[in-house]
Amino acid sequence: MPPPGVCLNILEARHKQNGYGSATNPEKFLNQDYKSLKQSFVIQGLRYIDKMFPPDRSSIGYGLLSPSDLEKVVWLRPAKIAPNPAFVLDGVSRFDFGQGILGNCWFLASIGALTFQPDILGQVVPLDQTFDEDYCGLFHFRFWRFGRWVDVVIDDKLPTIHGRLIFVHSKDPNEFWPALVEKAYAKVCGSYTDMQAGTPAEALMDFTGGVHMCIQLSEPPSNLWELMCRAGQSKSLMGCGTSQGDTPANNVLPNGLVQGHAYTVTGVKEVISQGKLVKLVRLWNPWGKGEWRGEWSDQSSLWKTVSAEDRDMCLSVADDGEFWMTLEDFCRNYSDMDICSLCPDFLDGSSSCQWNTTMYEGRWVAGTTAGGCMNNRDSFWTNPQFRVKIHGECSAKNGTKNMLLSLLQKPDKRNRRQVQNLHIGYSVFEVSEKYKAQRGKFPASFFSTHAPVAQTTKFMDAREVMEFFLLKPGEYLIVPSTYNPQETASFILLIHSKSETQGYENSGYHSQEPVEKIKMISNAQDVEHKKKLFRQYSDKYDEVDAEQLQGLLNDQILKGDLKSGGFCLDACRSMVALMDSSVTGKLNGEEFVRLWKKVVKYKEIFFLTDVSRTGTLSLSELRNAFVAAGTRVSDEILNLLVLRYSASSGHMTLENFISLVLRLDCMQKIFKQLSDGKSMSLRELEWIRISMYT
Repeated sequence: MPPPGVCLNILEARHKQNGYGSATNPEKFLNQDYKSLKQSFVIQGLRYIDKMFPPDRSSIGYGLLSPSDLEKVVWLRPAKIAPNPAFVLDGVSRFDFGQGILGNCWFLASIGALTFQPDILGQVVPLDQTFDEDYCGLFHFRFWRFGRWVDVVIDDKLPTIHGRLIFVHSKDPNEFWPALVEKAYAKVCGSYTDMQAGTPAEALMDFTGGVHMCIQLSEPPSNLWELMCRAGQSKSLMGCGTSQGDTPANNVLPNGLVQGHAYTVTGVKEVISQGKLVKLVRLWNPWGKGEWRGEWSDQSSLWKTVSAEDRDMCLSVADDGEFWMTLEDFCRNYSDMDICSLCPDFLDGSSSCQWNTTMYEGRWVAGTTAGGCMNNRDSFWTNPQFRVKIHGECSAKNGTKNMLLSLLQKPDKRNRRQVQNLHIGYSVFEVSEKYKAQRGKFPASFFSTHAPVAQTTKFMDAREVMEFFLLKPGEYLIVPSTYNPQETASFILLIHSKSETQGYENSGYHSQEPVEKIKMISNAQDVEHKKKLFRQYSDKYDEVDAEQLQGLLNDQILKGDLKSGGFCLDACRSMVALMDSSVTGKLNGEEFVRLWKKVVKYKEIFFLTDVSRTGTLSLSELRNAFVAAGTRVSDEILNLLVLRYSASSGHMTLENFISLVLRLDCMQKIFKQLSDGKSMSLRELEWIRISMYT
């Protein structure tokens, strides 16, 4: 049985602090360790079969092949497909492979771009793998997945029909790196079917884990050519796509281009033609055939107007899927272009300023931190907030853009095709002098008096949205959000800045409305009344157990206030354990009086903050209740408490609120008593005693 998710989250955060999940120390995908598996199977002389992505129809997925074709599929190792299988033959090139029946041109176009960058290729595709020494049918590949690098293990059984590969295949039947990297990515996506349809940006990001910029070619920036030239000279990958036609089919247009299709940008070049400077873009079709038929195509007479040197360097008359066109035709015929790079240097031509990248992870949770866009004035402030300070002069120099903000939503589904992207975006606010001393979340009043200084142009149901803009030195608040409120999802916020920045997640605690803190006043007569009532329920030793406490709370102390049947026996056992200083499983008179005071205090807080008068606390009311109780909780803890103690509607009853605050108060006190203020060390027996009893 795996450990609980909260434990796994803590382990993941600790591992990440120690560099686990980085490019040099990737996370083991599905906990499969390539080195130990390889050693084990080589020693045993066995061929590896991946149980986590088995060679059967579940790994192909459903709906991609007809039932009759599925029946024909046979999974074969390369030695059964080709006479002399090799991982790589004569180097790696975009011309090595062609697309199969799977509609994953977006992935293969990105693979084509990857072949231009040997360093990035070597990170994704370890090239030291062979079918010779120590071969056991086991291979591995690395991808960047939502903030961390993962090492993906596969066996080399590939799906075939009549002995031929049905998905990506190499031009040389003996070369298998394209088919194997496709299988590894299919495993990450959930199945081969899960790779159907996508954009190059998705795979380009998964190959680099770097900076992504999307350019709409219908409204290209004035410096598009310079940007493409810099990207071509730096460690960047470029892809683009044509617009979808009236049907989902990839129809070939009269000009040779394919509708709704992904291409690789493989080069840029300036040539002199008929005395004029012409800017040319080279593109590649991942089908491995099918080219542009317009100006500057392979058969164009315009190639006779350039120098012999340029013609020899650029022109290759072959139906290999690669062709040239002018920058103007490129913008007319393609809808968008994606550039991904290991670092943001391509964004500007100056090397005088160093770019900095910071990554934050967060989560929108319906009812607590999913406030929706700014149209939702009452709840927008509840969204996660990130406070960033920009230093230096460089950032505002010459009015050039200096910040690239990227927001990615993380899937909560194992299979890619089941992911439903929400409409996401973000707003950036300058922190005015009045709010510089603000601690914790900025309230609704801040957003009603401050307009964003930058924001995404629109909310998109995409994996990622980004904007490139200018921010002068100062302090800012970044608020990522979904368009609609009450939508749950995880996200990553990437801040690429041209100057030094300092930032932190700003969830700390803030109340939406001023809330009066409850102070309980008791006197000797009041205490005596409590003890008298206690004696009516206690045993001969003046103690009460959980069952007797249940009667006291439900029938006496909170009679008439409980809406859902009162405290259950398990909740009362928990209260006894929290207040039982002698560890007897019972409460004496003094312990009971202390508990009574807390219960009455929390009841008063509950009804004070239940402004809707529903007899339950909504999640915004719960925030205020914590303030009144004198307790600070972060968004992360608030989300956990809601999951653990709220009803499915997100509302919290009086019984659950009292149980929650009692436990939270006790846990905080235990930490203070046993820690050095930052961390706590416990022996196993000590941990078991606290966690299992208290």
